[in-house]
Amino acid sequence: MSFVIRQVSRTSDGREIVRPTNSSGRSISVGRDAGCEVQLADLAVELRHASIELNDQNQVIVLSTCGLGFASNGRVTSRAEIDLRNGGELRFGSHRLTIAGGGESVIITVERVEALSDSSVDRDENGLFTLQRVLLSRRTGAWALLIAVLAIFLAWPIYTFETMQGVKKRPIAFHADSMWSTGPMSSAHKSLATNCQACHTQEFVAVTDTSCLSCHSKDAHKHADPARIARSKEAPDLFGRVGGFFKASFNVPEGRCVECHTEHEGAGKMQPTAQKFCTDCHASLDTRLTDTKLPNAGDFGTAHPQFRPAIVTDPTTAKPTLLRVSLDSKPREDNGLKFPHAVHLSKTNGIARMAQTMKAETGFGDALACKDCHTKTADGTRFKPVEMEQDCQMCHSLGFDNVGGTIRTLRHGEPLQVAADLRAYYRSTTPARPINLGGMVRRRPGNYAMAETAQDYAIGARAWPARGESAVRSVFAQGGACYDCHVISQTPAGWNVRKVVQPVRYMNKGWFDHNAHKTETCQSCHGAESSNLASDVLLPDLKSCRTCHVGEGGATLHSVKKPVESSCAMCHEYHVDGGAPWRTDLQLRKQKDRPKRADQIAMRIK
Repeated sequence: MSFVIRQVSRTSDGREIVRPTNSSGRSISVGRDAGCEVQLADLAVELRHASIELNDQNQVIVLSTCGLGFASNGRVTSRAEIDLRNGGELRFGSHRLTIAGGGESVIITVERVEALSDSSVDRDENGLFTLQRVLLSRRTGAWALLIAVLAIFLAWPIYTFETMQGVKKRPIAFHADSMWSTGPMSSAHKSLATNCQACHTQEFVAVTDTSCLSCHSKDAHKHADPARIARSKEAPDLFGRVGGFFKASFNVPEGRCVECHTEHEGAGKMQPTAQKFCTDCHASLDTRLTDTKLPNAGDFGTAHPQFRPAIVTDPTTAKPTLLRVSLDSKPREDNGLKFPHAVHLSKTNGIARMAQTMKAETGFGDALACKDCHTKTADGTRFKPVEMEQDCQMCHSLGFDNVGGTIRTLRHGEPLQVAADLRAYYRSTTPARPINLGGMVRRRPGNYAMAETAQDYAIGARAWPARGESAVRSVFAQGGACYDCHVISQTPAGWNVRKVVQPVRYMNKGWFDHNAHKTETCQSCHGAESSNLASDVLLPDLKSCRTCHVGEGGATLHSVKKPVESSCAMCHEYHVDGGAPWRTDLQLRKQKDRPKRADQIAMRIK
């Protein structure tokens, strides 16, 4: 035998809905608890009100289990016996249970009827324990909430914005219009955190370029001709066309500053421009601008042209000629210098031995290193141009006389003055000693030059004027102090030293920060140790950079141990760089920010 429980409910039009469930076993429970086989949602019914059991005489025994009774065939009782052949009716609160036999099953029909119990007389049992009777109606509450939202988040911020017009620094307090902000200002604009009207000049009007250019008019140049930019862009997709429609509808122009330079994204640096902003034009630029000389660039990791640094090709002109050449062609640079890096970085030659003897006074290691000649700028981004007086003279002395403990030196970079100083030295009737700056008998760099033997001294003393001209030739001719590093030529006016050009930027269309790569060694990117020619362009190529840098979102596509996702904005500026195309070392010298090492130089000369 089993129990079949038929839950009967009625729709608003009187249609009956029956949901039958089966329960095996010889007993079931009745109550408000969800675990009861016959669950009655009625506060007049206890959680476990009664049990219904089937005995061996084909009778149903209903027994109260909570101390409260129930109605059986119109009579309140706590125990009832129902013969399945005749059936019976039970009442629990507002529910009626009809019990009848059905072959091998006991059929119990449960139906909610008009109740006469205390739970439903003059009150709705569903709202008995709620605040429904004391609260506003749903419609009234909805309108009240809407008015409160508009007052707090619209009217109050507008009032605050209007009352703060012209206030450059707001007082420290809560300002209602700050609720509209999506986040704190970036570090670049943190000084404007209390001056919202500096950018947001009108309520409900997007930030205009005029607000940006009031501060950035000097460094925000055009990327290119606007008409040419318009032709270079790809046709917008569906989302782009929808966005363009809304911009046109609300009179928002295309290409505003804030489309790339987004604010209120966090207190750190401003978020870089997404790569798609650049690749919309440059990934397939040659298909729309057929006259362009720029190669396509879509992604640094997969579609980027080889680097093309600006190489000095003619340093003889007033403004040295620069030519952008691909590193694939193994370019050579004519910068006016002749010395090789490999000689200075050798760990076994005489220069390395000299570095060892100068450890205490200069801080050299067992051999020269890049840092001994190349000095970083204050921000660590680049390296300052090498200068003779600060970087070379501690080893390559130009001293030629000692007057009362003061060293007289030849004037570097002024060949005519060098010749004049040497001739003047030998015009003296009683010079201290003949100087020796020639290559054949020159002593180790850094020593104050002197005659090798007393015989040399005697020979020089008998012919001072001739020795003056000889000294000039020995400085500028092959093997001389200037000839070893510089390109020398002789003109009717005298000796000439070709001007040295040291560009501080080779990648004028890109940006590189040495400080961001301080975990790397110089040798990991620049092959100076194996460079035997001063004309070598010691720049890393595209393949070298790709050992770490991958395109935006391409970290999973490359077999790099620690990939650095690099979008276009990491290396390129959209606006024309104010320092382009190059700045000479003479311009940087005017900054006078190079550390002085005159004390080390003087110590070595003595």
